[in-house]
Amino acid sequence: MLDKVVIANRGEIALRILRACKELGIKTVAVHSTADRELKHVLLADETICIGKPASTDSYLNVPAIIAAAEVTGAVAIHPGYGFLSENADFAEVVEKSGFIFIGPRAETIRLMGDKVSAIEAMKKAGVPCVPGSDGPVDSDAKHNAAIAKRIGYPVIIKAAGGGGGRGMRVVRSEAELSAAIALTKSEAGQFFKNDMVYMEKYLENPRHIEIQVLADGQGNALYLGERDCSMQRRHQKVVEEAPAPGITEEMRKFIGERCVRACIEIGYRGAGTFEFLYENGEFYFIEMNTRIQVEHPVTELVTSVDLIKEQLRIAAGQPLSITQQDIRIRGHAIECRINAEDPATFMPSPGLIQRFHAPGGLGVRWDSHIYAGYKVPPYYDSMIGKLICYGENRDVAIARMRQALDELVVEGIKTNVSLQKEIMKDENFQHGGTNIHYLHKKLGL
Repeated sequence: MLDKVVIANRGEIALRILRACKELGIKTVAVHSTADRELKHVLLADETICIGKPASTDSYLNVPAIIAAAEVTGAVAIHPGYGFLSENADFAEVVEKSGFIFIGPRAETIRLMGDKVSAIEAMKKAGVPCVPGSDGPVDSDAKHNAAIAKRIGYPVIIKAAGGGGGRGMRVVRSEAELSAAIALTKSEAGQFFKNDMVYMEKYLENPRHIEIQVLADGQGNALYLGERDCSMQRRHQKVVEEAPAPGITEEMRKFIGERCVRACIEIGYRGAGTFEFLYENGEFYFIEMNTRIQVEHPVTELVTSVDLIKEQLRIAAGQPLSITQQDIRIRGHAIECRINAEDPATFMPSPGLIQRFHAPGGLGVRWDSHIYAGYKVPPYYDSMIGKLICYGENRDVAIARMRQALDELVVEGIKTNVSLQKEIMKDENFQHGGTNIHYLHKKLGL
């Protein structure tokens, strides 16, 4: 097992990684910005190192400082969590070349899957179903692009090859809009992602967002751990996630899961990963692969009883998977609500001092968070302050427990989106299950 790990992240995921390390007897090093001296995992880590000023570019994106922290503390590995440098192939490469273990896929795998065009090509070779599209990048040849769009069928969507997080996308509903949309998306892609390559896909009008969790040890072994439904979104950002996805049968799960496993083996994948799909009319369409642990991983852990972070650590230590596909059984239902420090009406961030705090509890309730009474939420980072996850023997019980847990949760001194989450849990269409990715957006009148 690994001896000492640098946790190159902050907030709840850093605390989650620290807990897993402690269970496996791994020493921890918490790197932090000057704004994060009072973070819970920083207070609990075996060693701490300040790596820069509050701005992410000066701290959590400061590669030399993170590498130096690993060197001076004698760490053997670096866990990037999610966000920040977790899917940065250059960072993974620097970590490995500096003599440390990157807890995640190899740099070449991150590059392959980080470029949406090469990722789609790799998935097609592995038999993973993909959205009908341009089968490669589109250029400035208007006539050729119009022919592609006509073959696919309007509406189409123009996407940045290096995009993500809902950025670098533009829907086109007619040929008259096509050339301008491609030019604008290319310009934005070059500005935001330093890669102006774009491609074209069929735009699905009312899809759900279904994703498959996988684990692979890089030694030829891989497995899938069921699916999650992440369709409750606002501006392409997930708000509620659940597992398993309503309406997905065991046969459908096996069909898509086995293809994801085959893809993992073919690309030599190592670690935890997630295949994201749009799902419409009984068909799965691959959109991207996240080569890291996901924010919503706890719902999968609750329905499978597999600790995904500990599996990441074991794989990084060179161990084969500790479980087989036959060990995976989906039991019960789990729902996760992201709790953000934001105005529930305007969605503007709401940093500040948490004056009173009470965590919900009871059977089947899990609270993943770094906050406490007296903690000051800084204005420099993502607004998520916690994840409330509830498990039940079925979906109705999970929803009932979530409604009660949201009522019990007390966070005073700042604004949060708890009221929005309560509204979603009471929504009849959500309770029925199977809402599409546009549902919440329309419900909020955005």
